[in-house]
Amino acid sequence: MKINGEKCIGCGNCIIICPVQAISFNEENKAEINRELCVECYVCHRDADCPVKAIRSERLKWPRVIRNPFSSVVATHKLTGIPGRGTEEMKTNDVTNRFKVGEIGISIEIGRPGLGTRLGNVELFTVPLCKLGVEFEERSPVTAIIDNENSLIKKELKDERVLSAIIEFKIPHEMLGKIIELIRKVEKNIDTVFTVGIISRILNNDVNSILELLSQHNLEAAPNAKINLGLGRKTF
Repeated sequence: MKINGEKCIGCGNCIIICPVQAISFNEENKAEINRELCVECYVCHRDADCPVKAIRSERLKWPRVIRNPFSSVVATHKLTGIPGRGTEEMKTNDVTNRFKVGEIGISIEIGRPGLGTRLGNVELFTVPLCKLGVEFEERSPVTAIIDNENSLIKKELKDERVLSAIIEFKIPHEMLGKIIELIRKVEKNIDTVFTVGIISRILNNDVNSILELLSQHNLEAAPNAKINLGLGRKTF
């Protein structure tokens, strides 16, 4: 994104709305974008309602172009063909049936609005996860930019900043303890925030087994459920 300094009247609309605080006033009281902090989410272009149309987008080149699909909620990721930052949502399991009985799906979302993340932070998780033998989600933007052999982020992408990056994978139920231990180790070395999500099929309302395991590792969970009726299935 760029702001035309000759047009800008210093209203501050774009500064208020930027989710990563990449826009500020310069010495001339004109809005200016910090290109290093900008994640190319295009929120300022879409929603700042600039009264003089001073905000414009430029054609992004590789590797900077990777910032947009990881940061824009209205973008369709070219690598996965999925809208909304390109990530398969675990809550659609009623239809996709990716996580079966005895399996646990885990998401680790690195970075959030207000802070963001460098893509290099992703491999703090993916490298040790690869050694544990987890099964990464194929239709995931993160999976598409890591090396299949060692799960390292492609070198030219490590310093690119994005709003957030979501690692998705599944494991057998008995591996959950090892995953939690790994997460505890990584949180000491990461320079941004992250959120962990867990999904599992619950039979006979037996949610306590997973909650008890989490509590053993001093983690508190807020159980949530999303129930879809009639999506993707027909009964004859």
